[in-house]
Amino acid sequence: MAKFLVQKSAPLKGEVEISGAKNAVLPIMAAALLTDEKCTIMETPALRDVDVMCRLLRSLGAEVNDRLDENIVEIEAKNVVESEAPFELVKKMRASILVIGPLLARTGKAVIPLPGGCAIGKRPIELHLKGLRALGVEIKEDEGHQGPLEARVDKLMGNDVYLDFPSVGATEVIIMAAALAEGTTVIENAAQEPEIVDLANFLNKMGARIKGAGTDTVKIEGVERLHGVSHHVIPDRIEAGTFMVASVITRGNILIRNILPDHVKPVTAKLRECGAEIYMTDEGMVVRGDVNPIVSTDIKTLPYPGFPTDMQSPFMALLAVSKGPSVVIETVFENRFMHVAEFNRMGANIKTDGNCAIIPGDKQLQGAQVVATDLRAGAAVVLTGLVAEGTTEVSDIYHIDRGYERFVEKFRGLGATIIRIEDN
Repeated sequence: MAKFLVQKSAPLKGEVEISGAKNAVLPIMAAALLTDEKCTIMETPALRDVDVMCRLLRSLGAEVNDRLDENIVEIEAKNVVESEAPFELVKKMRASILVIGPLLARTGKAVIPLPGGCAIGKRPIELHLKGLRALGVEIKEDEGHQGPLEARVDKLMGNDVYLDFPSVGATEVIIMAAALAEGTTVIENAAQEPEIVDLANFLNKMGARIKGAGTDTVKIEGVERLHGVSHHVIPDRIEAGTFMVASVITRGNILIRNILPDHVKPVTAKLRECGAEIYMTDEGMVVRGDVNPIVSTDIKTLPYPGFPTDMQSPFMALLAVSKGPSVVIETVFENRFMHVAEFNRMGANIKTDGNCAIIPGDKQLQGAQVVATDLRAGAAVVLTGLVAEGTTEVSDIYHIDRGYERFVEKFRGLGATIIRIEDN
């Protein structure tokens, strides 16, 4: 297994370019199955998850040209010949469930094994299935929840859907299925993330009729067919947030290019509460942690536009070394404090009680052998390694490869002392 070796670094300085958003490109790639014409997706990050999605689409019969060295993927789903997604691919990535909507729209059938991904909580797909059933889909589930889901429909029919929780995945699946359904679909209590807006923009370019994406009510008027398009993926707000925190935790001064400030408002607000100086220029966002003392603050994760759960662990790394105690409340996933044990190996002394973490702060961390327990926790332990005395060895870094493009190169470009060691 490959690993990172991270050493205490000088304040990070320089500039970094943010890649296209992982959580936007995956549903957009799935949505390319909705047309038999070519779709060209630009600003596609070269990530493990993108590679898995390319392989998944090929397995279903799509032609995929993944020029990831140029950040371009071309998908032409002229012949969707398969309705069953291979288990060996689906188990690697939870976003695999996204193809269920397009498959039903194109073939009337989908067989999907229960997906894998980061072990940060249950992340049930009941809301996905509730929405599809409302559109007329018959779904057969294995009683032991071990076998694949089998979904069939003669004709998707528009309907009203109320989501009990604003699930991003469920909102995306329903939007994609409803785009080619007969009649109108209205999703209430829909997720409002920027990635959903990007998906809707992509589909509308293809000829879909979607209104309200980015609000809690999305209206989709079904159309008979969609056509191919070219599309630029939005910047990754979680990668941007990670580098924002990196600048502050190391008391650095970083210019972040290709960033949409509205998408990182909660992170910006909390970093300013900690003492960071953040401002926009013509070239991008400047984040400085070298102006004021860095003090603690409290955070509570919420669905967008609240503080993102994906930024909880990187921000907790900062709170571990900020002056004063703080509290982190996680409301989105029930198992997202696995990184606390890794922080504590380094001397953070964080206590947890249910969905609440109490961070004493003001700790001088010590390098240790730690594990990337999930994608974002992996980035978080690298951040702690940048300010810990000695060497921090991070294993299970395949998680980080799933969501950060050129991770080591970008950090080294800012002056971080980090190397990747491949297992021979």
